[in-house]
Amino acid sequence: MSAVPRPEKPTGRFRRMLDRLSTSQEELHHAELQQDAAAVGCTPICDCDDRDIVKVTGTLRTVTLRPRAGVPALEAELFDGSAALDVVWLGRRSIAGIEPGRKLIASGRISMSRGRRVLFNPRYELRPLGQE
Repeated sequence: MSAVPRPEKPTGRFRRMLDRLSTSQEELHHAELQQDAAAVGCTPICDCDDRDIVKVTGTLRTVTLRPRAGVPALEAELFDGSAALDVVWLGRRSIAGIEPGRKLIASGRISMSRGRRVLFNPRYELRPLGQE
């Protein structure tokens, strides 16, 4: 008789509960953000390459005013649980609703700047506050 291979992890309710208890809050939050991105039909940021036209979603971790070549620029870091990218609005000092902790969907063409993914002047949609 040959041995039947067993799955590496049991998939029962008890096992899922143990996995959840042994996982850190940060890992749970990252997994939740990734599930949210998939549910909305967005591309995971980690899968975005230079010059791709993408639609991504996540939570704004930081928002700063940083001039670029003498022009005001509002920069935000968008994180979706898999990776982060910088969202930059050139010529803007502030945008109503763009603040740390806010969820949004952004679309545009990815570019690489100093080894980081960047979306310049993206089309964006603020996610309703009740979904956060």
